[in-house]
Amino acid sequence: MRLPKRGAQAGFTIVEVVLAMGILLVGAAAILSMLTFGASMTRAAQLRTAAATAVEAVRADLEANMFPYDPLLDGEDGEVGSPKTFVDRAVPGLSQVVYSATPTQNPNLPREYRVDVDITWTTGGVERNKQITWILLREISFGERLRRRFVEKSGALPGQEVK
Repeated sequence: MRLPKRGAQAGFTIVEVVLAMGILLVGAAAILSMLTFGASMTRAAQLRTAAATAVEAVRADLEANMFPYDPLLDGEDGEVGSPKTFVDRAVPGLSQVVYSATPTQNPNLPREYRVDVDITWTTGGVERNKQITWILLREISFGERLRRRFVEKSGALPGQEVK
């Protein structure tokens, strides 16, 4: 039996090995950079979602509590009272977020109030702050209207029989 001859084509040269390792290294670096970019985008999306949730919670709390129902005012069903000013009020469900709100009545539209809100929270050991301005109408909140419609008029919760 005859052994094959060792020729110049029998294996890889050192240049080919280094070139293949370089291509592999560039590919691995590209994949790693995409993973870190994806992780940072995920974190940013989580922070934006938390911020949006906090802002919506503040708005819901303001709509429910800024204009309290006052049954002693004129009107068959009572009316809303004077607006409240909130200072360092904790957001329901988000104890690490507090806000202050100051209502200012529009002189041309007496039911309309400009509400300046200052939201404060701590993240990563740093206290952060955001100012938002909303226009709210002086009216009975949706929850209060539902409560009066279904609970007070019938004396029972929706779905319960009146005895």
